[in-house]
Amino acid sequence: MRQAPILDMLIVIVYYVTITLIQKDERMKFNPTVPIYLQIMDSIKKDIVTGVLSRGERIESVRVLSEKFGVNLNTMQRACSELEREEVISTQRGVGSFVTEDEKIIRSLKKEMCGGMVAEFVQGMRGIGFTNNEILDIVEKAVQK
Repeated sequence: MRQAPILDMLIVIVYYVTITLIQKDERMKFNPTVPIYLQIMDSIKKDIVTGVLSRGERIESVRVLSEKFGVNLNTMQRACSELEREEVISTQRGVGSFVTEDEKIIRSLKKEMCGGMVAEFVQGMRGIGFTNNEILDIVEKAVQK
């Protein structure tokens, strides 16, 4: 029973620490091993879950976003199309694109992003020789500070 609440705290801590460490330049630096449109989607999702982009907020046009990210217009269009397919954004013809107002979708994005961060954190801790119980103890002590 003790591990479940601690694991929940671990997820929250890792998520917020990672989010606060994210720094953006005017142009994004891309990882050459991951498709650029996926990295752009992740960046926009992070802006949504951290409140940089609010629910229902109109987002910039594909053309403006492509200039902002420093990518080809087709790459930006693909990222936006995928975000729309995932219902993260919606487009109203002649009006623009908007962040979803569906709180369930935004919560789901947070959990998805958090799960990946926690898995990476735990894998890193295991990689340097910590056991699961040691990881939980470290996190518990960090939460108590």
